Amino acid sequence: MNLLAERINAALPQTQCTRCGYPDCAAYAQAISGGEAGINQCPPGGAEGITRLAAITGRPVLPLNPANGSEGPRHLAVIDEAWCIGCTLCLDACPTDAIVGSNKLMHTVIEPYCTGCELCIPVCPVDCISLENVTGQRSGWAAWSGADAELARKRYEFHSLRRTADAGRNQKRLEDKAEAALADLPGHSQLTDPVVLDRKRAVIAAALARSRARRDTGNS
Repeated sequence: MNLLAERINAALPQTQCTRCGYPDCAAYAQAISGGEAGINQCPPGGAEGITRLAAITGRPVLPLNPANGSEGPRHLAVIDEAWCIGCTLCLDACPTDAIVGSNKLMHTVIEPYCTGCELCIPVCPVDCISLENVTGQRSGWAAWSGADAELARKRYEFHSLRRTADAGRNQKRLEDKAEAALADLPGHSQLTDPVVLDRKRAVIAAALARSRARRDTGNS
């Protein structure tokens, strides 16, 4: 991320809500710095957020783009514990790991970590998550603070690192299974034809090579 993008990212509320049209605040900041996005696409930052971005980029202040939503109060996700089925889908969707729980066990929201991003709402299969207005008439940066944004950013960075680590562990587990199959393919297959086994061995070896290449590229 270049210096301008870093300054822009630091001025964003870090809700990671994706309403700007980008996967996270950092990606939106990068797009602004590259001239690919407007400074008026962040509903959580609201009018004050646009003014802050205008000062950093030198662009004119614009009204919030209605295509991205409207400025409003800060919301908190609330889980109806009587209806929660413990599917864990909201845990995966939450960008700041503000929801805790386990498979088939009730989930709950850690209030200080919730950014009100709303990403947990559409993934809930039983509609047991609702949003509660926690700032009344205060909206945008009047409903948020620099400390809130910094906490959300740190939580999101940790979330991203954890997701990457989990993906790496899963990929390594699959590689280990593939290596075991290669080491004793007849014992891992119902096939007996040597020609067919050789073809399968070549397919597994190629897939294993691609997986290792992706992992090595990601670690470089």
